[in-house]
Amino acid sequence: MRVGMFLNYAGGFREVADEVAELERAGLDLIAVPEAYSFDAVSQLGFLAARTSTITLASGIFQIYTRTPTLTAMTAAGLDYVSNGRFELGIGASGPQVIEGFHGVRYDAPLGRTREIIEICRMVWRREPVVHEGTRYQIPLPAGEGTGLGKPLKLINHPVRERIPITVASLGPKSVEQTAEIADGWLPMFFHPERAAQVWGDALAAGRARRSAELDPLDIVASPALAITDHPEAVLPLVKPQLALYVGGMGARGKNFYNDLIASFGFEAEAARIQDLYLDGRKDEAIAAVPDELVRAVSLIGPASHVAERVAAFAEAGVTSLTVTPLARTSAERVALMSGFRALVG
Repeated sequence: MRVGMFLNYAGGFREVADEVAELERAGLDLIAVPEAYSFDAVSQLGFLAARTSTITLASGIFQIYTRTPTLTAMTAAGLDYVSNGRFELGIGASGPQVIEGFHGVRYDAPLGRTREIIEICRMVWRREPVVHEGTRYQIPLPAGEGTGLGKPLKLINHPVRERIPITVASLGPKSVEQTAEIADGWLPMFFHPERAAQVWGDALAAGRARRSAELDPLDIVASPALAITDHPEAVLPLVKPQLALYVGGMGARGKNFYNDLIASFGFEAEAARIQDLYLDGRKDEAIAAVPDELVRAVSLIGPASHVAERVAAFAEAGVTSLTVTPLARTSAERVALMSGFRALVG
């Protein structure tokens, strides 16, 4: 099982680079750089590529709406080049709040866009002239649109790899099915090992049944919070604000992917209460309403023996990469925690 870590949205480039270099020396396999309405991930990934030599660098995630498919492909090829073949492209739809609220772009057709983007990226990396006649993307622009001067072009540079791994963040049945069919990896949020098969098993099976033999087995990337401690009750509250934000605030009533997911895990009443409180502006109460049982299920928090048992449960559920969020206050504490976790996982 690969062991990695998500960086913090609010972290600075220079401050985190030394820490990542230490994590590389500690044997971590993967660093994922998020991109919300924060600094862009590309700048940080390029900076980290220059400061590291072996660790895999992943976008976690580039949202699919504000970069054209060819720009996404160019960016991935460039990051793969400066890292000497160590980049993994993570993409996802994000949500309407960010896409329409921050970027001012319509949030539509995430499923169709994702499929076309992956097709176009792989075409670019093979250095084929880009010709794509899709529902959402037409390259070159068809006759009657634009100046009429567009013509098929291929990437000038020769990529390090013509098949850069693509991991897709997805949650709903249709999107998970498509991910299992066409992507190299799958990044679900709030992975519950004991409920994963119940929630996603059919979708994964359907997608894998159509998966090309050219693709390696699907890499399943879980991203739990991590704390190795003899006093888990003191740490569980640290996870609740994020759960409350996503379950309660990332969408309207009836239009919140994360609320639907937590409800499908068996916490339907709790998810509804968290959302009601959060949308009513009672955020502290929403955070308090997140049950400890849910936090324990989707996290790795407890003594080393308990964390080892939970890692085994994630592996039994099919997880092949653990890209965790360490619950530590300082860089030194994070490095120590991740070093211990790397040794625990083996």
